[in-house]
Amino acid sequence: MTGERVLVAYGTQNGATAGIAEEIAATLTKDGLSAEVRSAADVDDLSPYDAVVLGGGLYAGRWQRDARRFTRRLKSPLREVPVWCFSSGPLDATAGQKEVPPTRAVRREMSRVGARGHTTFGGRLDPDPQGRLARSMAKRGMAHDWRDFDQIRSWAHTIAADLLKE
Repeated sequence: MTGERVLVAYGTQNGATAGIAEEIAATLTKDGLSAEVRSAADVDDLSPYDAVVLGGGLYAGRWQRDARRFTRRLKSPLREVPVWCFSSGPLDATAGQKEVPPTRAVRREMSRVGARGHTTFGGRLDPDPQGRLARSMAKRGMAHDWRDFDQIRSWAHTIAADLLKE
């Protein structure tokens, strides 16, 4: 289905997940789809879209609040379109070395919307992040960018291939 419109929505605290969403949308666009990136908090209507990619930053094993609320608020329309999910969060090289399954809380959100698939990408912790826990982690030397943009693009290519063969 060339020309298919894909929403890439995200929930983020410090912007790392938004960067992943932007890379996914850019890859989908290069592959011939029309992709739009939006904060999950700003989406109330899915009627313009034929598919959705939803991501959330992981905090204590749960997606960031805006991503969780997105699945609850738009549960019915999400069940009518193909949905893929991603998580952003491990602050180490784990996600680049092996498949990291979704957490139990993320699996619940995926089940709610009938998601077709999921992947976990490494996260990013800025030297001066928002939030007390994140600031504490940054002070302990954990500030680093673990996102693998080749991995992100590769995953986005598989979504485009699935959508284009339908």
